[in-house]
Amino acid sequence: MTASNTAPNAARSHGRRRLAAPTVAMLPRIADSLSFLYLDIVRIQQDDTGVCAEVTSERRGTETVYLPTAALSCVLLGPGTSITARALATFARHGTTVLITGAGGVRCYAAAVPDSLTTTWLEHQTRAWADDTQRLAVATAMYEKRFGPDTVPAGTNFNQLRGFEGQRVKAQYQLLARQYKIGRFRRAYDPASWDTQDPVNLALSSANTCLYGIVHAAILALGCSPALGFVHSGNQQAFVYDIADLYKADLTIPLAFSLHNSTDPEAAARRSFRDGLRLFKLLPRIVTDIQTLLAPGYSAGIPDPEEQLVDLWDPITGTVPGGTNHTLDP
Repeated sequence: MTASNTAPNAARSHGRRRLAAPTVAMLPRIADSLSFLYLDIVRIQQDDTGVCAEVTSERRGTETVYLPTAALSCVLLGPGTSITARALATFARHGTTVLITGAGGVRCYAAAVPDSLTTTWLEHQTRAWADDTQRLAVATAMYEKRFGPDTVPAGTNFNQLRGFEGQRVKAQYQLLARQYKIGRFRRAYDPASWDTQDPVNLALSSANTCLYGIVHAAILALGCSPALGFVHSGNQQAFVYDIADLYKADLTIPLAFSLHNSTDPEAAARRSFRDGLRLFKLLPRIVTDIQTLLAPGYSAGIPDPEEQLVDLWDPITGTVPGGTNHTLDP
């Protein structure tokens, strides 16, 4: 290649990269449209046009699919996936959270969270978690989301709330046990004697683990902390357990009882959970539920392209603009 050809090619390459770079106005808001993409058994890399996924098979050879990075809030990378540093950097510039997950996205092992991800929902979560009154209000809202509105009497405390939950869950276990004619059922989780547990308990533990992974992914995509729980506490996944409890009665508990005769209940639960997940559209539902719980009635305005990305905090006035000299005139 001659020097005269090299310069135009370099200019075109630089121009394409400039066009692909995001602006503040292009960054997607989770409240508008949370878009998740799950990928496995692919190689993800960056070229002069954008981020692409290469899929290789014996029958069709190598195929390339370009990813709409600016429109993605979260990418879940499953088994058999490799990604280059340049591609990761592009996801970060576009504000896309990248998660390393198990098959079907049902486990969450690690996350790369971009610095452009909004802290709005983390701030809502932290304020509610740090205030005992608000914390009880969120826990009560979680209970009523599970068991119906107005199911918690006024003045109920945390201890009574746990008692109500225990009664409801126990009643569901008894109902499903009668439905599947398996006699008495007692929920047991003992890792030390895993192989001695009955099929329902094994299936339930397996399905719950899958559910925790999906919830973990949604929490990280929102920018919340998985450790700041409202009912659960003292664990890095406390908030994960809180939110996962909202869906167990619909998803994992009935599934586990349906596998009471399975010879391999753990594997069957994982497969069935992944299959049902496509129909349930769980990820967008989790995000909406978290937003409703943390900030009822919250409505985000349309972002201003000139908006400051970083503000300063003031205990009286709230946020004040960053990037400004606030020296008081003598």
